[in-house]
Amino acid sequence: MSPPPLKLIIIARDQAPHVQAAWDALRPVLEAQAGIEIVGVEYGETDFENCPADIAVVLGGDGSILRACRQMGMHQIPILGINLGRLGFLADVSPKEFSQDLPKLLAREYTVVDYLMYQCRLIRQGGEERVHLGLNEVAISAGASFSMIDVHLEIDGDPVTTYSGDGLIISTPVGSTAHNLSAGGPILRQDLPAFVITPICPHTLTVRPLVDRADCVYALTVPKCAEGVTLVIDGQIHEPLTAADRIEVTRASVAMHMLKLPGHSYYRTLHRKLGWAGQPRYQQP
Repeated sequence: MSPPPLKLIIIARDQAPHVQAAWDALRPVLEAQAGIEIVGVEYGETDFENCPADIAVVLGGDGSILRACRQMGMHQIPILGINLGRLGFLADVSPKEFSQDLPKLLAREYTVVDYLMYQCRLIRQGGEERVHLGLNEVAISAGASFSMIDVHLEIDGDPVTTYSGDGLIISTPVGSTAHNLSAGGPILRQDLPAFVITPICPHTLTVRPLVDRADCVYALTVPKCAEGVTLVIDGQIHEPLTAADRIEVTRASVAMHMLKLPGHSYYRTLHRKLGWAGQPRYQQP
């Protein structure tokens, strides 16, 4: 008896010409492949609570995957990212590799890895709350204030320190190769249950990144908050802050499911994307 068809939803929200051209090229390949059923093409309106797809194929870059995760909310579907962007730590499969690996996909020769997501609660004065689900990082940025800010951190109610500088990042392991890395933070293994706290351009040179457990409550405040200081969610959502605001970051009750094909490992991706080719060979003159 043949296995049931593999149900795919295609997420191509980015209307950029190169993304739509990639989908135009991929569509006939998938439609001609026996054993694959396309249950929908998503441009931003799909209700994932009732989505019957086995796999979500995301066309774009890592930003497209971040948006897809937030849209899925509490109903995460395994994601396979086709990289049409630049680096692509999450979307690490090229269109050519995807076409070549279709037989492996049909044979279910893949693994699904769960990645930690976070929930960020922005608590305004008076009790108003805004809650965001994210995958990469929460950042407090001095931004348009053009001044150094002080960010106070508590972990499980225990005061840690006040970071003075251009801001602070709380990153998941997946986000450790994004803003965290550019700010000098460490790279974490993607399935590690932890957060990394990294100051942005700290005024005190002895302040260094901190790694702690994922099951803690991370509370942030900016006691003297100038106009322009901003809370940034995954680099895509911006919330202006005031001195009365409190931010709480916790592990989300849901995980992001990333589909991995054979031959695509985390360290292989780091090797390719970060140029970890080892020591260069010097030629004698």
